[in-house]
Amino acid sequence: MNNSVIQLILNAGYIVKAVLLLLLSFSIISWAIIFFKQRYFSKANKESEQFLKTYRSSREPKALFQATRGLMLSPIANVFKAVYSDEAKKDKNEIKRLLRRYETLESVKLEKYLNFLATTGSTAPFIGLFGTVWGIMNAFHGIGSAGSASLAVVAPGIAEALIATAVGLAAAIPAVIAYNYYLSMSRKMIIEMEDFSEDLLELFTSAA
Repeated sequence: MNNSVIQLILNAGYIVKAVLLLLLSFSIISWAIIFFKQRYFSKANKESEQFLKTYRSSREPKALFQATRGLMLSPIANVFKAVYSDEAKKDKNEIKRLLRRYETLESVKLEKYLNFLATTGSTAPFIGLFGTVWGIMNAFHGIGSAGSASLAVVAPGIAEALIATAVGLAAAIPAVIAYNYYLSMSRKMIIEMEDFSEDLLELFTSAA
C-alpha cells in the first residue's frame, strides 16, 4: 500500500507535486509550532506558579524582583519585572498605563505563531482540493488520449488526485485542533494576567 502511494506521488504531474510539497511544508511548520507551543505553555505555567508562590511569601517589590529574575516565560512575572524596571512609573495612572502596555506585549507573545496554525487549518483543505481538481482534469485528459474509460485507465489518475485532498486534510486537522487548544490556553493565561495586574497595581501604588 505504501509503495503504491509513493509510486502515485512520483508519477503525479508537476502541479500536483507542487501542491503536495506546499502542503508538506505547511504540515512540517505546523508540527514544529505545535511542539514549540507545548513546551512554551508548560514552562510558562510552571514559572507563573513559582512566581505566585514567591509573591504570596513576600510582597516587597525589590525582593520579588530578585527572586524572579530567572523567570523568562511567565506572563505575570514578566509584567511585574517590566513595570518594576520601568523608570517612568510615578502615580497610579502611570502605573496602570504601564501594566496595560506590558499586558499587551505578553498577550502577543502568548498568541505568537497561532495565526499560522489557523491559516493552515483554513487553507490546506482548499489547496489539497485544487490539487485534486487538477489531477482529475489530467485523468480525464488521459481518458481522451487513450480513447477508453476503463477502470485501468481512470483509477491511477483519480487516486493520484485524491492524494492531494488527503494530504490537505492531514495538514489541516492537527493545525485546527492545536490552534483551538493553544488559543484557549493563551486566553486563560491572559485573563489570569489581567486579574493579577489589579494586585500588582496595589503593590506598586503602595510602594511608590
